[in-house]
Amino acid sequence: MAQKNNKSKWVLAILFFGPLIFYLLLLTGTNDFAKLPVLTQQVNDVTPFEAQKKVSLDNKISIVCFLGDDILNHKTNALNLNEKIYKHFYGYQTFQMVVVLPKGTEKDAHQLKKELGAIFDIQKWFFVYGEASEILSFFNSFKTEYQLNENMYTPYAFIIDRDMNLRGRNDDKDEPNGMLYGYNAEDVAPIHQKMVDDVKVLLAEYRKALKENKREI
Repeated sequence: MAQKNNKSKWVLAILFFGPLIFYLLLLTGTNDFAKLPVLTQQVNDVTPFEAQKKVSLDNKISIVCFLGDDILNHKTNALNLNEKIYKHFYGYQTFQMVVVLPKGTEKDAHQLKKELGAIFDIQKWFFVYGEASEILSFFNSFKTEYQLNENMYTPYAFIIDRDMNLRGRNDDKDEPNGMLYGYNAEDVAPIHQKMVDDVKVLLAEYRKALKENKREI
């Protein structure tokens, strides 16, 4: 009888603690996996660029794009990012969108701001202006496999973390070498299917740090 009772206790213990142990193991594995890889450490800051107010990548979660001197021809990039990224994440205190443009595009940038602002409050959209050499130097600090064209344009948008590191994927199935440095904003699909998820992963990473260090995101 005692043996039967002991057996019953073991069965109950397994039924009670088994799922809990499995969940903890799964949770631990998820936390280890759910980190967005750092592809480039310490990109340059945008502080040398001209802007209406001081803009910095330091201690911010930034989406950076380069729309070139023919900005209105590439406004779809900004509209896609506005719809799929900005409207979902602008509520985070340290989140911002940064558009890097050549000097002389201020008038067209104002027009784009009006179009963006017709949909959402764009107080966290920042436009910065520099000479071509300054823009190229900044872009090259990302150390990607991409290039700016002669108009200082690239279709790719980039995720920069609070420590000014470039984040992305090192195991992307659609890239020949797995390295996804940026997300093609000309097409809504990479933004919707990849960038949204990757920003969520980064924010989850910071939420975990917030719990541990009481740091705001």
